[in-house]
Amino acid sequence: MTSWLQSKAPIRFTDLLVNDSVIETLQTASTGSNPPHLLLSGPAGVGKTAVMRMVARQLLGPGWQSTTHILNAKDLSRMAGAMKIFEEFIRPSGSGHNLAGLTSLDIFTDSLAEVPDDVGPPSGQETFNLDSDGRVKLSRIIVIEDADYLGNLRQAYLRRMMEQSSLTSRFIFTTTTPSRLIEALRSRVQHIRLSRYDNKLIEQRLARIVNEENLQPARGMIGDIAHVSEGNIRKAVFLLELLSKRELLTDRRNLLNLVSSTKVREIQQVLEEAMRGRVHDWRWEKTNGRNMRTLKGAMGMLDQLMEQKNFEAEDIVNQFHKLLTEGRMNLDDVLLAKIMISLANCEVSVYKTSQPRIELERFLLDVASYSAR
Repeated sequence: MTSWLQSKAPIRFTDLLVNDSVIETLQTASTGSNPPHLLLSGPAGVGKTAVMRMVARQLLGPGWQSTTHILNAKDLSRMAGAMKIFEEFIRPSGSGHNLAGLTSLDIFTDSLAEVPDDVGPPSGQETFNLDSDGRVKLSRIIVIEDADYLGNLRQAYLRRMMEQSSLTSRFIFTTTTPSRLIEALRSRVQHIRLSRYDNKLIEQRLARIVNEENLQPARGMIGDIAHVSEGNIRKAVFLLELLSKRELLTDRRNLLNLVSSTKVREIQQVLEEAMRGRVHDWRWEKTNGRNMRTLKGAMGMLDQLMEQKNFEAEDIVNQFHKLLTEGRMNLDDVLLAKIMISLANCEVSVYKTSQPRIELERFLLDVASYSAR
């Protein structure tokens, strides 16, 4: 069964919950005679991936998926042999030519074949840029998701590719922090920023889904979902679908229970252990009949989160930040300021290192040191 995140996704630029100027920019960028490379930035859940797919469909036609190549730089950054994987993506099948310079026969046949379930062009009309005198028919689109994680070396390489292969290909970068891209790369793209959505806009979109699905939510439930989603339309639609499938929309307390159960209580316990000075707490425990020295304390709990719940270091940092800014720790202003500065330094270091656990350990040691004074 198709998730609502797919079946309810916008298919026209005008379906996006953005202001008219952004829609006009997307229309112009994807239907002009010389479409630009794009940089789509914004927080999680605001539609960067949806916009990328619509732009690719508009530029490449119904068969866009066969000539759109996607690489997630965040997955790449923590992967063994990352540079080799990146090079194989850039130069497929050992080719002497890079991906951006290759052409595809699909550009000559996309108007002849019917593509099942094609939703049509997002702008309302196809882009036919076949005129060699003034319009260039693109061969492929290269998408780099989470481009924040590329690193300067890979970004410099992509910048050269963009200069050499602009006749046949276009690049689309998605990022939450565009400042992490080098200036030479940002100067070659058109930047489109997507912001968090107002709760009223999210309520309107959820209300439309409720009508389409003939749902009967409790009064105030839609507003509650919009509120807890914090401007993240993807999260809002997911929560609505989850509550609907489990038949929990008739009681607003069900949403409260769901949100409470998804909060990571262990994150607060990690911070509390560090504040008590127990960053490393080694204990002897009997495991399989043998006494084993086991790491407890803040770092032991942190290792369990990262191993058992598959938390990335960036996720841990974000959870720490959310916990501290919510005010539930009841810290005095001076201590909170020191911890927040240390967390900011930790976040910067986590993005740069291949050993993020060490940076988290340094942060927790700072917390222990500040709390002991």
